[in-house]
Amino acid sequence: MEISAAGRLEVRFTAADVGKRVSVRSLIEHEAPGEMFTDTVGVLTSWDKGVLLITRKSGESVRIAESALVAGKVVPAAPARRRGPAASYEELARVAARAWAPVESERLGDWELRAASGFTRRANSVLPLGDPGVSLDEALGAVRRWYGERGLPAYVQTATGAEGTQELLCAELEERGWVREVTAEMWVGPLAPVADLAEPSEVVLSREADEAWLARYQRKGVSEVALRVLGAGPSVWFATVPGSAEAAAPAAIGRCVVDGRWAGFAAVEVDPELRRQGLGTAVMAALARRALDEGASAAWLQVEAENEGARALYAGMGFIAHHAYHHYREPDGRAPGR
Repeated sequence: MEISAAGRLEVRFTAADVGKRVSVRSLIEHEAPGEMFTDTVGVLTSWDKGVLLITRKSGESVRIAESALVAGKVVPAAPARRRGPAASYEELARVAARAWAPVESERLGDWELRAASGFTRRANSVLPLGDPGVSLDEALGAVRRWYGERGLPAYVQTATGAEGTQELLCAELEERGWVREVTAEMWVGPLAPVADLAEPSEVVLSREADEAWLARYQRKGVSEVALRVLGAGPSVWFATVPGSAEAAAPAAIGRCVVDGRWAGFAAVEVDPELRRQGLGTAVMAALARRALDEGASAAWLQVEAENEGARALYAGMGFIAHHAYHHYREPDGRAPGR
């Protein structure tokens, strides 16, 4: 908090600082005994009619009455990252997009409209990395028409919590009635330690998702379009731990896409009856060793905010959260699978 030379707390930002990261102390409207103030850190996304809107790293929007402000200041766009590979939001967004490519795409200025017959929100959403070249309302109208022509609800993928992320766009979408669904996080970490987590074991690597791999994959009845998405990417590898002779599906599976210095992990799934036996770790270690052989040095993965088990596992492997990402669905749009 900013303190004046006279020792008073001061608010040292204005409405002209919309879009900047701020730290704010404000009065609690209905405070508990001994609790008068609360602190909020995030991007100032609007200051209108006596109300501030601040978007936290998680994407949560906090409204603060101007009359409740006690102190505040503009702070650096993002804190220094103590460990993990350095990367910008845009670099990671583009790497992740290449690792889960749609079957159809079209440009709208710097926005990319992506579709894959409704298979996952990631492959059926707009990736807005820049200026669409028209006003926001015109862009959103074009987006809704494009997805409507394909019988799909319109989604816009946004991110919060790192330098260059899209807190302002999130606020604009919410103001227009778009609904935020499924908040997840992008985590990053060094690759070599993942490769050292388990000794070489009975993990089979393949360039294709065969019938055995698909039998363990959580999305059943995978279509040809889904297979195209799963198989797309600069260098794709599928891992399988065979199950017993009586098992209908493998004990564990995983997918990795190698793209330059990055290895992206996804679809790491283990037979529920065989969890906590290190099979998921063995899958990731085997994929990491192959990615190292191809020249990768850094790793990324995506984990949903409420998946505490996965978050604990990945934290133990050396991964840390880089930013949160969200999918905003058009008003009254129908929701497909995640």
